[in-house]
Amino acid sequence: MRLERSIPAEALDAIRAPLLAAGAAPTDAPVLQPLGLLLDLAGEAMRSRLFVVSGDGGEEAALRPDFTVAVARQHFAGGAGSGRYRYEGKAFRVAPRGSDRAEEFLQIGIEAFEAGDPVAADAEMAALAWAASAAGGRGDLSLVLGDVSLFAAFVDSLDLAAPLAARLKRAFAKPRQLKAELEGEGAAPDADQSRIAALLAGLPEAEASAVLQELWSLAGIEPVGGRRPAEIARRLVEKAETAKAGRLDPDQAAKVRAFLAVSDRPDAALDAIAALAGPNDGALKAAVAGWRARLSGMAAQGVPLEHATLAAAFGRAFGYYDGYLFEVRSAGLGDERPIAAGGRYDGLPGRLGVSTTNTGAVGFMVRPARAYAGGGE
Repeated sequence: MRLERSIPAEALDAIRAPLLAAGAAPTDAPVLQPLGLLLDLAGEAMRSRLFVVSGDGGEEAALRPDFTVAVARQHFAGGAGSGRYRYEGKAFRVAPRGSDRAEEFLQIGIEAFEAGDPVAADAEMAALAWAASAAGGRGDLSLVLGDVSLFAAFVDSLDLAAPLAARLKRAFAKPRQLKAELEGEGAAPDADQSRIAALLAGLPEAEASAVLQELWSLAGIEPVGGRRPAEIARRLVEKAETAKAGRLDPDQAAKVRAFLAVSDRPDAALDAIAALAGPNDGALKAAVAGWRARLSGMAAQGVPLEHATLAAAFGRAFGYYDGYLFEVRSAGLGDERPIAAGGRYDGLPGRLGVSTTNTGAVGFMVRPARAYAGGGE
């Protein structure tokens, strides 16, 4: 396992300082996390980046790839409603083949589960991440902004058939699937899959998973490969919807491509997105207005928006992010090695089985070894 370079204590202190002033309680979280849960939340494509080990009771587990899920699980397991946590510790990810990236590395960050104004909280998280990143001494920083929910609001404005709109939203952070949607490709499921998917379609995820487990039990089938019933049920239903929901017509596909191509200074990007709205544009107008308020909050807290880009196609590999996103990048490190990253994941508590919560969820992490001007990772 490749380790990252250490940095001087005074540099780490400077990078850590903005987080210490943010009113967050220090916390830690278990290094071992359930493998199946991580794959359900982040997506099957994340499997190749995880260090898989045997956990307690022989169940497969993974070394935490970051802290968001681990801290959220700990927070809600304790029965708390609201809370703001600051963490500092090692995370672990398998480096891409041929890469020299560190596989064990230090992360610091904040996860906030709070009621109140989400736009203000979003602006605060970006400002803290920027301040911590800048404290490392690099002079080539930029900020990339995006929003999963902005794409969802745009899709809703096009007034597509509901199954097609849902499928398109799910494809947003999956480049191959999105490309297939735009090019009118995609295979229908086979007959057996269609019958099972038809049975599961329309059921809540937990109930669909339970039905699938009962079918396996009746047939004497033992699933292999570490995939959980919820993930398999979701895939079957998605395939069924692919077969019955239809495709984007050429004009609709062109509009989606135009949206995804928007990448500009934030105000200009919002103008371009608003101009692409379809006939059902109420949600998109509200999302754009929210973004303008978010940008004002960022500017008021010291984020230099002249170094920011709003990229409509920007997404994160972790599938639990469902709203606003950002990354702080360094020109010297390149786009694939962000110094800081974060965003909103309001839907995560529900996916962890928390039935009632009035809190939003947003956070960020910083890689100090990347932020430090004398480092490289």
